[in-house]
Amino acid sequence: MFKALNCVYKALNYLWRLFATATCFSLFGVGGLILTVLVFPLQKLCIRGEQAQKRAARKTVHYSFRFFIAMMAFTRIFKFDLRDRAELAQLQGQLILANHPSLIDVVVLLSIIPNADCVVKAHLFSNPFIRGVIKNAGYISNADPEALLDACKLSLEQGNNLIIFPEGTRTVPGKELVFQRGAANIALRCQAPITTVLINVTPSTLTKAESWYQIPSEKAKFMLQLTRNVPSISTAAGTPMSKQVRHYCRELESYFKQELLTHD
Repeated sequence: MFKALNCVYKALNYLWRLFATATCFSLFGVGGLILTVLVFPLQKLCIRGEQAQKRAARKTVHYSFRFFIAMMAFTRIFKFDLRDRAELAQLQGQLILANHPSLIDVVVLLSIIPNADCVVKAHLFSNPFIRGVIKNAGYISNADPEALLDACKLSLEQGNNLIIFPEGTRTVPGKELVFQRGAANIALRCQAPITTVLINVTPSTLTKAESWYQIPSEKAKFMLQLTRNVPSISTAAGTPMSKQVRHYCRELESYFKQELLTHD
C-alpha cells in the first residue's frame, strides 16, 4: 500500500513540475514582450540619456529575473542554493566568469547582480521574445570580435560587471569542460579584476541536449557559489598575445575542472 501511494505521489509531483515549468517559461516569454512593448518605451519617455536608459532597463531586467527565479522556487521546479549572493550583489567593474550547465544560468546571475552586463549570442537578437530586452539593456553581441572587445572594455570601465561563460555555450552532459578563447582574450586585453562562479545543477536539467519539457524525475537543485584563487593574469613582454591567450585559456579551464571535481 505504501509503495503504491509513493508511486502515485511521484507521478503527481512530476506532472505538477511539468505544468509549472511550462507556466514559468510561458510567463518568461510573455514578460519579455510586455517589457519591450510597454515598460521600456515608458522608461525612454521619462528618462533622458542613453546610458541612464540602459541602467534603468538593466535594473528592470534584474528585478524581473528575481521574480522569475522566485516563481521557479515557489512552484518547486528548483531548489536554489545561492550561497554568495550578498557578495555578488556588491561587485563593481568585475569580469565574472562562470561554467554553464543549464539554460537559466545567466538568468540567475542577472537576478543577483543589479549592475550586470553580459555577452549574448548574435542569433538571440532575432528572438521575438527577448530581443527587445537584450537591445534595451544594451547587452553585447558576439557577432563582431573586434567590436566585442571594445564594448567589453567600455562596459567594465563604466563600472558594470560583465558576465561571460568561457565555454561559449552550455556544457554537454557527460563531456569534459572545454573553454573557448574569448573569455581569456577579454581578460588579458581588458585587464579587469576577475570573479569566478561555480554552478552545479543536480540532477542535470535544461542542458544543451534537452528541451525545456524534459524535466528530471525529482526536483533539481541549483547551487551557485564563488570560488577563490582564480589564476592571475600576467603578461609577458615579447610573447605574442595569441600565445598568452591560449595559455591563460588552458589555465582557466584546468582551474574550473578542478573546482568542479572538488565541489562535486
